[in-house]
Amino acid sequence: MPAKTFDYDPDDMILNLFYEDKDDRWFPGDRHLRRMARKMLFGEPRMSGQLRVFLNLCAGLDRLGIRYRVNDYGYIAQHQEEVACIIGRAFLLDKFAWKNPILLGVCAYNHPFDDPDLFRRLPVRKFLVPGPWYAEMYRPHWPETEAWPVGIDTDHWAPSRPRDKTVDVLIYDKVSLDRERHVPELLEPVCARLTREGRSFTELRYGSYKEEDYRSALARSRAMIFLCQNESQGIAYQQALSCGVPVFAWDPGGPWRDPDYYPHRVQFAPVSSVPYWDDRCGLKFTDHAGFEERWTDFWAGCTAGKFDPRGYIVDNLTLEQRALQYYEIARSVARQSRVPAASGVLVDGWLTGMG
Repeated sequence: MPAKTFDYDPDDMILNLFYEDKDDRWFPGDRHLRRMARKMLFGEPRMSGQLRVFLNLCAGLDRLGIRYRVNDYGYIAQHQEEVACIIGRAFLLDKFAWKNPILLGVCAYNHPFDDPDLFRRLPVRKFLVPGPWYAEMYRPHWPETEAWPVGIDTDHWAPSRPRDKTVDVLIYDKVSLDRERHVPELLEPVCARLTREGRSFTELRYGSYKEEDYRSALARSRAMIFLCQNESQGIAYQQALSCGVPVFAWDPGGPWRDPDYYPHRVQFAPVSSVPYWDDRCGLKFTDHAGFEERWTDFWAGCTAGKFDPRGYIVDNLTLEQRALQYYEIARSVARQSRVPAASGVLVDGWLTGMG
């Protein structure tokens, strides 16, 4: 829904947001000292995915004029009927004696097996995950799971001028699982194909760049090859789409192969590396043979202006659209916490007398 259609009443609910990216490890407040030490040793830290989610949510709320508090533990302790929106990591759940109905996610857990008693242990009412296949994996364990992707800043991630496009292809390398196999079987043949055709290309590997490096690379690139086994949301490829850069995405499907869970604890399929996608974004392939078969069509589509990747983002994943979705989810949690069941009695936001 475009932001201009949202009529926000200043008397509406004020969100109570809680986000902290780092926990104290050895003594109270040591996370600040550790952050300073890392900055002195390694320079400015790279933007984490969790922090990007929090900042983009706040930016979207600001654009809509929706008010919110951040980490106001004193206020939330005095207003136990209000929803606590916990966006940061799971350690926040043990940092405070939560009595409020909780909207939790999207940065808390990798799988419900990490905290199987969560909904019984704490007043969690709704759990958010970034994408639809992730939600399907969670729901058999936590039925109150909903997909919520954070929005993309389409002003910051905007198309560059055609004369700035000096590189044909940006290869975004996020091959993490079985890398020793996939580099020679996929990444190296991709580079070889581009070299044979005389296509200029640059490579960025996930975790080795800062956001501004990536934005500059996108500004120079006519297209992007996205190599990743799976994504819960995929902010990086969506930033490329927002910049008007068509994406040729490796989307192998299959099971979720996180080595901490697969195959001994979790067997879930199918996953996706591009969970938010339509034909405007580019093309997908599943393996090296698929790359060889579809590359010509993808490149021809790029040169012919067939794709409209930014249009997809503007229609589906702006800051305002996703912030409004988050706000509506929080309001639904608040409404559910206020309505007593037919055989129950509402006490401090909890339903009792349910047997």
